[in-house]
Amino acid sequence: MKLIRFGEPGKEKPGVLIADKFYDVSGFVHDYNESFFENGGIAHLAWMMDQYKNMLRPMPAGSRIGAPVARPSKIVCIGLNYADHAKETNATPPAEPVVFMKSTTAICGPYDDVIIPRGSEKTDWEVELAVVIGKRACYVEESEAMDFVAGYCLHNDISERAYQLEMGGTWDKGKGCDTFAPLGPVLVTKDEVENVDNLRLWLTVNGKLMQDGSTSNLIFNIPFLVAYVSRFMTLLPGDIISTGTPAGVGLGMNPQVYLKPGDIVELGIDGLGTSRQNIVAYASS
Repeated sequence: MKLIRFGEPGKEKPGVLIADKFYDVSGFVHDYNESFFENGGIAHLAWMMDQYKNMLRPMPAGSRIGAPVARPSKIVCIGLNYADHAKETNATPPAEPVVFMKSTTAICGPYDDVIIPRGSEKTDWEVELAVVIGKRACYVEESEAMDFVAGYCLHNDISERAYQLEMGGTWDKGKGCDTFAPLGPVLVTKDEVENVDNLRLWLTVNGKLMQDGSTSNLIFNIPFLVAYVSRFMTLLPGDIISTGTPAGVGLGMNPQVYLKPGDIVELGIDGLGTSRQNIVAYASS
């Protein structure tokens, strides 16, 4: 299945995408949240749709598309997980995964505006494959790790490089600003992804191709990452592991290139759809 959420921020309803048409399934499930995944929601929804497929209501025309997962307990990100990206940023490919966190308040919809933080001069882009956890995972064995995966979605890991790299401390301060985690448009359940280890992912800025990579070049693959992260923290249903970005970020260019108000970022991953964000300046409310 392809799961979507629609409606105004904070008021999203669950839906599905079938044959390029959006349907409202809020009569079947409350939301795509921790409880949904923890209690077999995907299987239940599939059964309900099979039984009542003629009763599905179209999503209202013009509806905003939100992130496909209600706010999870955490977003765990993996840094430098493509050798070409490590090389372009003059970093050594890691012997073990680089793990950092992204705030859940950064989550926004796939077509929402991305806000450049106040004072930022180095806001950057990163197309990534995000893994959505389907059930509680603690000390998972790599051989069993895929049993804990619900599906996948597209993620733009927006990053403020000065905050991340030039202000001391951890990377987190450059990763968790508001709107820095556009997710979606869809969560694709793992049964619909034939080969997650060979998906093209790409990103453009103002129509110019910046990133063009493949998940076949991940240093640490998905089963390893799920098992690895579960050693250090319990992953809850609906949590996200974002698996890293290929080469082509603004930080790695010579001269470096960063986002400015008026820019348009578009990105996609095979089978997971595309997203588009307008870049806007911070404005106090």
